[in-house]
Amino acid sequence: MNLTISGHHIDVTPAIREYVQNKLERVKRHFDQVIDVSVILTVDNLTEKEKRQKAEINLRMSGKTIFVESVAQDLYAAIDTLIDKLDRSVMKYKDKVQNHNHDSIKHLAESDIPAA
Repeated sequence: MNLTISGHHIDVTPAIREYVQNKLERVKRHFDQVIDVSVILTVDNLTEKEKRQKAEINLRMSGKTIFVESVAQDLYAAIDTLIDKLDRSVMKYKDKVQNHNHDSIKHLAESDIPAA
């Protein structure tokens, strides 16, 4: 898995990098077929009172790309909500891929087949 962490208007410190990597371990536990992860951390200085921290992630898997973004007053809070959203999206994708509960047509009885 390739991991890219970049920052816009912010220096990505080793503490932030390690925090993001530790949080991504949770996603890797649930779904390990990840090809590429790109994390972008942004600080928007709108006014002095209103500083907005934004975290975005692009998670590339075979056949699917998941994009999630989160905005908060604190960068660590934005990363936490980002990972929560990403974890839910990955679990939803994993359930779709592994869902084989439907019956094939050849195993259905003649009365269950819809008329054309």
